[in-house]
This record gives sequence, C-alpha cells and structure tokens, in this order.
Amino acid sequence: MAKKSKVIPAHRQFSSPMLDGPDRAPSRAMLHPVGFTNEDFQKSIIGVASTWSMVTPCNMHIDKLAKESVKGADAAGGKGVEFNTITISDGISMGTEGMKYSLVSREVIADSIETVVGCEGMDGVVAIGGCDKNMPGCMIAIARMNRPGIFVYGGTIKPGCFKGEDVDIVSVFEAVGKHSAGKIDDAELDGVTGTAIPGPGSCGGMYTANTMASAIEALGMSLPNSSAQAAVSDEKLMDCFDAGAAVVNLINNNIRPRDIMTRKAFENAITVTIALGGSTNAVLHLLAIADAAGVKLSLDDFTRIGKRVPVIADLKPSGANVMMKLVEIGGTLPLMKMLLNAGLLHGDCMTVTGKTMKQNLAKVKPNYEKGQTIIRSLKNPIKKDSHLVILYGNLAPEGAVAKISGKEGLTFKGKAKVYDSEEKAMTAILGGRIKSGDVIVIRMEGPKGGPGMREMLGPTGAIMGAGLGKEVALITDGRFSGGSHGFVIGHVTPEAFVGGPLALVKNGDEISIDAESREMTLHITKKEMAGRKKKWKQPKPRYTKGVLAKYAKLVNSASQGAVTDAGL
Repeated sequence: MAKKSKVIPAHRQFSSPMLDGPDRAPSRAMLHPVGFTNEDFQKSIIGVASTWSMVTPCNMHIDKLAKESVKGADAAGGKGVEFNTITISDGISMGTEGMKYSLVSREVIADSIETVVGCEGMDGVVAIGGCDKNMPGCMIAIARMNRPGIFVYGGTIKPGCFKGEDVDIVSVFEAVGKHSAGKIDDAELDGVTGTAIPGPGSCGGMYTANTMASAIEALGMSLPNSSAQAAVSDEKLMDCFDAGAAVVNLINNNIRPRDIMTRKAFENAITVTIALGGSTNAVLHLLAIADAAGVKLSLDDFTRIGKRVPVIADLKPSGANVMMKLVEIGGTLPLMKMLLNAGLLHGDCMTVTGKTMKQNLAKVKPNYEKGQTIIRSLKNPIKKDSHLVILYGNLAPEGAVAKISGKEGLTFKGKAKVYDSEEKAMTAILGGRIKSGDVIVIRMEGPKGGPGMREMLGPTGAIMGAGLGKEVALITDGRFSGGSHGFVIGHVTPEAFVGGPLALVKNGDEISIDAESREMTLHITKKEMAGRKKKWKQPKPRYTKGVLAKYAKLVNSASQGAVTDAGL
C-alpha cells in the first residue's frame, strides 16, 4: 500500500511542493550540507537578506546583524537562511560616472531579493539594509512578493570629531568647497577627511538612510525604534534577533506586507519624514515602494500632507544635530507619539509587531527630556509646514521636488547658467564662475538621460562651502543627496533627455522659483518655447549595452518613482 501523503502545513505554503516525500529528496540532499535537519523541513523558512559588503562602511557590519536575525527566526520555531545581495556606495562614487549606477542598484537589489525568495520558496523574509538604495530596494522586493516580511535598519554611524565638533561625510563635501574658496588649507581638509567616518553605520544626519529608516518604521514595516539605534550597539543586535522571531509570528497570523502597507500607512511615512526634515529622496522611494505595493500615491499627496505637518527636528543637514543625538534622547518613538496625539498619524494602521501603531505607542511618553533642543514642540516648529515642496509650472509641468527649510528664503529669481552634466557644473563652481543671483541648471541627469539620476551632493556641497548657499539656486532633473541643502530643486519632470522644458533653457534666461505658490517659471513666451522645442533633437543614448542601457529603456519618470516595471 502506498504511503499516505502528509498535509502541507499552512506555514509552508510558499515552498509547495513541500520538502518532504520521495520526489523532494534532491532538495533535501542540497539543504543538509547548509545545516538543515529533517525536522527543519517542516518549519517555516525565513530568508534573511543581507546587504553586507566591504564596499562601504554603511554595510560592513551587516553580516553580524543577519546572523542575529537567523538566530531569532530559529528560536521562534522557524528556519533562518541567510543570503546576500549587492550594495554600492554613493559617498565613494559621488560626482563620478560610477554614480549613475546608484539608483539603478535599487532595482537590482529588489530584483535579486525577489529572485532568491521566489526561487527558494521562502515563507517569510527579513531584509537588512544600511545605505540609501538598498533600503528602498529591500522594501520594493518585500512589497512585490507580499510574503510576511520585516525590514531592519542597519543603524546610524556615530559621528566623527574634528576640533571639538561633530563631522560626517557631508562635512567633507562642504570642506572641499571651503578649500576651493581658499577658506581652509590642505591640512584642515585632510583633518576633516580623516575623522568624518569613524566606523560602521549609515551617514549620520537626517540624510537619505536615516530618513528612509524612519519612514519605513512609520510605515509599520520595522520594529519600534529600529530607525533610531546605533549601528554598533546591543540595541541593534536585539532588534535583528527580534525581527527574525517577529516574521515567524507574522506567518503564524497570516499578516502580509500589503496588509500593513496601506495608503494610510504611506501617509504616516510621509508625515514622519516631514516632521524630521527628511531627504527629498524619500519622495522618489516612497512612490516606488507604493507602486510595488499596489497603493496609489502621487506627488500631490506630499503637498496635501505637507500643508498640515510641521518640521520639528533640528537635524543635519539643514539643522544642527546628528542622528545619534536623537538616539540618545529616545529616538523616534516620542516624536511619533506627539504626532499621534495631535491627530497627524493614523493609529489604526497594522504593523509588523502584529499590533497597530497606536498599540505600539501606548506606553510611550509624548515628550523628550527637559532642556533638549533637538525636537521642538508642535506649537513651536522650525517650519510650520513641509520643507518638501512640490513645484509645478512651465519648467516642471509634471512636477519637481524642492527641499526648502525656509532659511534660504522662499523665493528666488535669477539668470540661468546651464550645464549638460554634473561635471561641467562642478568645474564652474570650483572655478569661481558662479556668482550671486545665478540659477545653476544641471540637466541630462534624469533617470533616462544620465542614465541613473545622479545626486548633486558635490555641487551643493561646493556651493555651501563657498558661502553661496543663500545667494544662488540650483535646479536639475537629477537628484540630491539627503545631505544637500540650500535653495535646491531636483526631480524636474519631464526630464531634459525626453524633451522636457529643462532641455530648452538657455544661458541668461530668467528663472523664478516660488515655494509659496509652488511654481517654477522660465520667463520666455509660449511662442519662444514652442520655437525652441521645434528645433530640439533628442541626444543619442549614452549607453547601448548592459545594465545602464536596460535601465534607461525601462525606467519611468521620477514623478512616478523611477521604477522599471511600470506598465509591464
């Protein structure tokens, strides 16, 4: 008599056919050498996606964190399986041709995690990221797969110290500008460079990594306070262990990412991003994650929410403090409790704890220690509405994203100085050819035109270092690092490469930017605009083979998240 087949447990649904029975013997044979016992084949398999590498200090410690998540999954009755994906370093590639691969890596990371989890039939996933693009890349994969999953932030770096002041990677970029302007000598530049990065962890201000960590936690996809822990700390090790166990709980309760990543959850993520004074990259990445989760989100949602949410965190780059200062006074949880009590967060959103946001924050006090100056009260904000300003107008009919803290002023009018690449603009800035009243236009740097939408941290750092932060504006179809500040507008759409109005700007054209009316205007007549458009010819693609060529062909507009699978 044939042996009766066993019923496939619900918690192994993604590994069907189950790793049991004669026909699955080859699979079992392959898994025994990597540590599986016969009992493990009956457990939920938890993939732990590690972005470890020695390419960048942001991720150099994540191998140890991944092992903690495996232990946590195992302790909770699952079977943890660690695997790797790539990461790149923006800080190293910034200002070079290599930076064109940065945003592309977000898609490669998402594709690779989806590929492994899908191929190996994993039932749940912990994804650990610690740098700008691997974080949204992890989240896009989790959203696509919709298998129980958690994101773990690798943690913030501790600040360096030079001459008694906190320094970080942005300090180096700004020191380059100071050096070029003759404000510091070689020894001082070397001093900042040698002390800015003291060890593992992501860039230390409210730059893109810390912004996205906070947004993902507010989205409900990380455990409480995961976004506000040092990379090297007992708290971060415990966060990783707990995440492994929490995924098993999500599987047992059949709570999927799309149960958590609702439209209201994305509104929570936008709210926390604004309150913290976060990076413009959050706009691009949240649009992309929402697309993967099947949630309709648009640039206008940032405007709508931004009208009622103030900036209350005094954090770099526009403010004074590094992320570790926020960690030391309690992290993001008291801030979220403040926002919840003020009716600015949706408390009924489910989270990866299996509880709602309101339940997670129930025992959190809605205030910080007396005397701290890092987080202000909602009644005394740094800015009464959002610093992330979505602009339209004849230069950006599909939208652009400005980061305006108010310190730079709310309006700007000047004459265009046009450059068809970041390198050409950087040469002009360092060469002293940019003067007060100029509007620097950097184009052909969009998703298709670059390709890859490079970040303009080099130019913005050089501008600030030269003391021109309040004297000039910069607009681009590229992006900005979370470390950029000043009167800067990016993500201009349609981009120049596809014939957007930015492609038609000429040296000397008058441009005005108004953050209050949310308009960016090229002051030429419609007739002149039409005439220039008629004469314009699209440049040939800069790459015709390989990953950059594939990306340029598939990627959509920055106003839609710059994703590569839209409409497929």
